[in-house]
Amino acid sequence: MANAANQQTLAAPAELDGIGLHTGAQTHVRFLPAPPQTGIRFHRTDLDGAPEIGATVANISATDRGTTLGAGEARVHTVEHVLAAVSALCIDNLIIETNGPEMPILDGSFRPFFEVLQRSGIAVQDAPAQYLELKAPVKSGTDGGPSYVAIASDTYRISATIEFPHPLIRRQFASFDVRADAFGSEVAAARTFGFMHEVEQLYSRGLAQGATLENAIVLNESGLASGELRWPDEFVRHKVGDIVGDLALVGKRLRAHIVADRPSHAGNVALAKALVEAEQRSSTQPIVDIRRIMQHLPHRYPMLLVDRIVEFEPGKRIVGIKNVTINEPFFQGHYPHHPVMPGVLLVESMAQVGGLLMMEAIVEDKVIYFMTLDNIKFRRPVTPGDQLRFEVEVIQIKKHTCRLRGVGTVDGQPVVEGEMMARIVDA
Repeated sequence: MANAANQQTLAAPAELDGIGLHTGAQTHVRFLPAPPQTGIRFHRTDLDGAPEIGATVANISATDRGTTLGAGEARVHTVEHVLAAVSALCIDNLIIETNGPEMPILDGSFRPFFEVLQRSGIAVQDAPAQYLELKAPVKSGTDGGPSYVAIASDTYRISATIEFPHPLIRRQFASFDVRADAFGSEVAAARTFGFMHEVEQLYSRGLAQGATLENAIVLNESGLASGELRWPDEFVRHKVGDIVGDLALVGKRLRAHIVADRPSHAGNVALAKALVEAEQRSSTQPIVDIRRIMQHLPHRYPMLLVDRIVEFEPGKRIVGIKNVTINEPFFQGHYPHHPVMPGVLLVESMAQVGGLLMMEAIVEDKVIYFMTLDNIKFRRPVTPGDQLRFEVEVIQIKKHTCRLRGVGTVDGQPVVEGEMMARIVDA
């Protein structure tokens, strides 16, 4: 496998076709390589403007018999199978184009997605991989329903227990490392399952419109309605894969042991949100506070747009925080009846965070000037109450010049991104 310390994307495009499990819609899907810091993004090419939906917890819109992502009016249903394959292969950056409302169900397992992506090859990128690492255990769920504990670990592992009152299931337990080899051999082929007695109800709710005996395990009262199991515990293996897919929505690789009891899509995404919130709480403790920032940046109110630095690797990367309040002076004149932070100030905030990467080189009578801005993209508006998190990394650094790549997010959702070049000059 490729270098796990770096971000990865596909080496070449890939594609497949199929029908959606719930919508029954025929869909063509294309997988395209994407630059570092892109993340996983769906594009609905059948809709005007090919709207983009980021694979993040902020875009979860439904969890009824599958996980649905949405942005504006655009939706993509049943994303968990493809995201499980993407996560198991450690693909960090990927564009998924779809001309329909749902990912195809194929044979009901994760394997078709896993194999088509694996055949395309994995390309290592020149940027460090991002990991969500726990500082303390995270619990989610309630007694009697889906419940989870996430514990810090050097690897990514999922242990799950399920229980159904059916003679082929009863109580099952499985535990697997989430690695490409283990996932490919032990989890990928496990298919989704359902019960004959649920079919009429699901149809009446507009679900399972594309379900057949060939793309799901269907259980009658005493056994299988058709076919054979791939493993006696195929049911819990599939649930493990669903957890992998839903937890991919944290937007980073995981180093954790997830212990799940009676998992569900709603429970999985609740855990994903809890993990993101736990990381945000632990990462907002400043390692560089406003007083030290003011020693290194010449800006002052109202143009000092960095509140604190929470991560700093000299010469490599930096993470800064900006809390956006209704008291910001620019809200008085910029869409005052619908306050939106000006895009130029989003770029300025990101640039100030990036400038602090050169803190050790800044001395008295020196200042940082930004020379170029490239590929600046605005993803969504920033409004009062948002907390901006800017992550900026070095592309190239010389003695007095630095080329940077940055992305700003709110609740894990990208709002601005781009590349910058800065230079230290005499004041």
